[in-house]
Amino acid sequence: MSAEYVTKHIDLDNRVAALLVGENDKHLRALEQLLESEISLRGNQLTIEGTESEVERGEAMIDELLALLRSGQSLDRATLELAASLSAGAAQTDWQGDLNKIVSDVILEHRGRRIRPKTKNQKAYVDAIRANTITFAIGPAGTGKTYLAMAMATAAFLAGDVARIILTRPAVEAGEKLGFLPGGLMEKVDPYLRPLFDALYDMMDSERLNDFLQRGTIEVAPLAYMRGRTLNDSLIILDEAQNTTPEQMKMFLTRLGFGAKMIVTGDITQIDLPRGQHSGLVNVGAVLSKIPDIAFVYFDSKDVVRHKLVQDIVSAYKVYGDTPQPGPRRPSGRGAADRQRGGRGEATASE
Repeated sequence: MSAEYVTKHIDLDNRVAALLVGENDKHLRALEQLLESEISLRGNQLTIEGTESEVERGEAMIDELLALLRSGQSLDRATLELAASLSAGAAQTDWQGDLNKIVSDVILEHRGRRIRPKTKNQKAYVDAIRANTITFAIGPAGTGKTYLAMAMATAAFLAGDVARIILTRPAVEAGEKLGFLPGGLMEKVDPYLRPLFDALYDMMDSERLNDFLQRGTIEVAPLAYMRGRTLNDSLIILDEAQNTTPEQMKMFLTRLGFGAKMIVTGDITQIDLPRGQHSGLVNVGAVLSKIPDIAFVYFDSKDVVRHKLVQDIVSAYKVYGDTPQPGPRRPSGRGAADRQRGGRGEATASE
């Protein structure tokens, strides 16, 4: 038996009505798609039609979006998707106010572009960095681990909260050895550090950034450069930490000096260490989870903020990885046995 459909009317004032529906009703159409309900606006009255649960969820979403608009924030597709994600399967009291808290948390603004968290886990990550000396961010590609860390570091540096930014990565990638690459050490490791430079140029004018790099107040270096140092009054980011060994992870964490913070990011599903070597990011939670002032934030496919297809790809690989896979088929029969010994047996008809 089909679910009974209900109707809910919400009266809006002129200003928020126009902002809520968007230019050419684009927000209204997006809301219909995200809620799987029928939504229409006649005059200043918004109507939601659907099952009782759909309408309740839609009303809660509209209430949060209206609160956002009245606080001076604007709407875009990403904000609507965030509202839909927060409201999915949750009671209104469980996420009431979360949308405004996330959207209004602007970490850094550069050339009119605001950098802020886009998911609930990203907001928890930003808050963890603010509240703790060391923060670990573990999750798949595209979840904003590195980019938000860079934004937090840049904001702290420009505000004078830290004297230096130090960015580092282990120079390990699948199938490549540094010794076979041309140039000196920094030229060799440049491809590994390039993503960090790219993020910095997104957040700071190039002339100003180049000046900081030349003065050493912003440093981008391979992990090997951290050995033997004590890093005071700095915000230090270790990226791609899944490619550290436990010894390297310990070495890095013990560089922490007075007035410093550390952010460690990585994806334990993309370990490029040689076979037989263990990742320092895999067991660090078991080692450090009970120590105060250290936070662990975990991301999943719902936090992917790249193209929607990336989220689907990450989810598909997780499902595949969690499903036992059949082993390789073993050859059988005399012909197969002969082929395994080097093909000295008689050829079969199929050969």
